[in-house]
Amino acid sequence: MKKLLTAITIATASFAALVSAQAADLPMAPTYQPPPAPVVVRQVYNWTGFYVGVNGGYGSGKQDPLNIITNRFDNLSTNISGGAFGGTFGAQIQAGHVVMGLEADIDWASITGSSVINPTAGGMVVSALGPFNSKTLIDWESTARVRVGYANDNWLFYGTGGLALLGAKTTLTTLGGTAVCGGVFAGCTPTSRQAGLALGAGLEYGITPELSAKLEYLYITAASLEVSSHGEIRAGLNYRFGGM
Repeated sequence: MKKLLTAITIATASFAALVSAQAADLPMAPTYQPPPAPVVVRQVYNWTGFYVGVNGGYGSGKQDPLNIITNRFDNLSTNISGGAFGGTFGAQIQAGHVVMGLEADIDWASITGSSVINPTAGGMVVSALGPFNSKTLIDWESTARVRVGYANDNWLFYGTGGLALLGAKTTLTTLGGTAVCGGVFAGCTPTSRQAGLALGAGLEYGITPELSAKLEYLYITAASLEVSSHGEIRAGLNYRFGGM
C-alpha cells in the first residue's frame, strides 16, 4: 500500500511539472490596444470661384470743373470728397499661393466740391466770364480691373489695376445766379463721362468657405490728371460660388 501511494505521488508530481512546462511555452495573451485615432486632414482655404458682393467707401481728391465742359481754359482744381456704394462681381482662380482674377464694380457716388473760380486762358483772367460759383460732382463710377494676390490660407493680399469710367457733372453760375452753360457761355455741357485708370491694393479675409470681407484702397483718375483724380478707401463683402 505504501508503495502504491508513493507511485501515485510521483506520477502526480510528474504530470503537474509537465503541464507547468507546457503552459510556460504557450504565448502570452495579447493586451488590449485601443484603435488608433483617425487622422484629421486640415482643409486649405480655396479662393477659386465666381463671386458677387457689395462695396462702400469714402474718397477725396481734386477735380477741374471747367475741364469737364471744355478745354479752353487753363487748369484749376476744386477739392472734392464724398461717399460711394454699389455692387461688385468677379471671378478668380488659385494655384498654390497665387490668386489671379478679374473684378468689376459699379457704384452710386456723391463725391462733390464747390468753389468760386476766376477762369483764365493763357494765364489771363477772362473777366467777362467770371468769377463763377462752381459746383462739381461725381455721381457714379465704375471700374474693371485685374487682381493678382498672395493667399495665406484665409488671408488674401492683392494688388489691382485696370480701367475706370466716371460720371462727372459741373454746375456753373455767375455770382448773380445766372447759368453759365447755355447762358453766358454757350456751347458747353455740364455733364461728362470721364474715362481713366484705377490702381490699388487691399486685403481680404475668408470668414466662411463662401463669404469673405475686404478692405482696399483705390486711386481713380481720369485719362488726364488735370481733369480728375481721387483716392478711395473701400470695404466690401463678397459671396463666392465654387469655393471649398
